[in-house]
Amino acid sequence: MTETDTENLYCYVHPNRKTLLRCNRCNRPICSSCAILTPTGYRCKECVRGQQKTFDTARWWDYPLSVIVAGGLALIASLIGSRFGFFTIIVAPIAGMIIAEAVRAVVQKRRSKPLLWTATISSFMGAILFSLNTFLFLLAQGSLAGLLSMVWPLVFAFLTASTVYYRLAGIRI
Repeated sequence: MTETDTENLYCYVHPNRKTLLRCNRCNRPICSSCAILTPTGYRCKECVRGQQKTFDTARWWDYPLSVIVAGGLALIASLIGSRFGFFTIIVAPIAGMIIAEAVRAVVQKRRSKPLLWTATISSFMGAILFSLNTFLFLLAQGSLAGLLSMVWPLVFAFLTASTVYYRLAGIRI
């Protein structure tokens, strides 16, 4: 095929850019900045956005269930993890994996971005809740130890929540 055989295609978003790419779903011409590489080829942003909506399968009751499960288990894990001090950096990811798998089981592998964030924020809040009482008590007494007492609980909460996020973000159907 020579250059004279092909028609000049222009991106449907950027009409001043010549292109040879087409969306493999809607067949519209797209430039390299508009193209998104998928396992089946290049697609335009609209087709990818429309396809992602079909994979949001969470129901309304999954959100309160994930708050209860993630927050409750994180609270229990922080009670246990508070006894480990420095070794909380080892315990926290294990707790995060357990919390993520429990949330995944309770919501029966349904997923959505808001559900992912609900479980992540709930696990962070549950992990920090136990230590917040100690922090407020020491802060009320005017002690600098109040700030230092929050170092390992914050590390624990961050590691737990980030593990929950990455475990649940990796759900594959």
